[in-house]
Amino acid sequence: MLESVGSLADSPWIYVVVALSVLFDVFLPVLPSGVLVVTAATAAAAGTAGAATGRLPSSTPELLALVLCAATASVLGDLVAYRLAWRGGERLDRAIARSRRLTTAQERLGGALARSSGGLLVIIARFAPAGRSIVSFAAGTTHRRVREFLPWSALAGVAWAAYSVALGYFGAQWLGASWLSTGVSVLALIGAGTVAAYVMRRPVPQEA
Repeated sequence: MLESVGSLADSPWIYVVVALSVLFDVFLPVLPSGVLVVTAATAAAAGTAGAATGRLPSSTPELLALVLCAATASVLGDLVAYRLAWRGGERLDRAIARSRRLTTAQERLGGALARSSGGLLVIIARFAPAGRSIVSFAAGTTHRRVREFLPWSALAGVAWAAYSVALGYFGAQWLGASWLSTGVSVLALIGAGTVAAYVMRRPVPQEA
């Protein structure tokens, strides 16, 4: 995969592939969008020496574009899922009722997005496996206002994209652009997702 992504790293098509993967994984959480972003960042960082010299690496424009691409696609995917859930329908309502995770998220999000602590849930969920999907659909089905959801979705998308790209870049700088650096970076991404999933299962603190 590293070789395949590396061959795309110098082509604009890498941004199309990343954008589509991130956009659709809100509906298909099995898509390895995070792994793809990390691998693309590793390939883009290959051969740069900015960390050692103190200068900006030559791959900085590509890395920034990758963050912007992944973050934008993340927000767009969230909004599509949010709007679909807002409009609802009997079939969607039945599907949500059958999902314990979605039902629980609905209960937790009820009024949480109107509080600052609720917005943090959106950011944390972006790192958890399927958490983005659960929160986006729950925000729509509970008819949270877009101004309560969109800013947090944007912040979550930027945070997740920046973290994923940083993992790929620093992994390549420290361990070289190899399967080892990609594997370590992906493990760090999975670790963040595990912590986020644990935090999501905890009750949302109530504000006075």
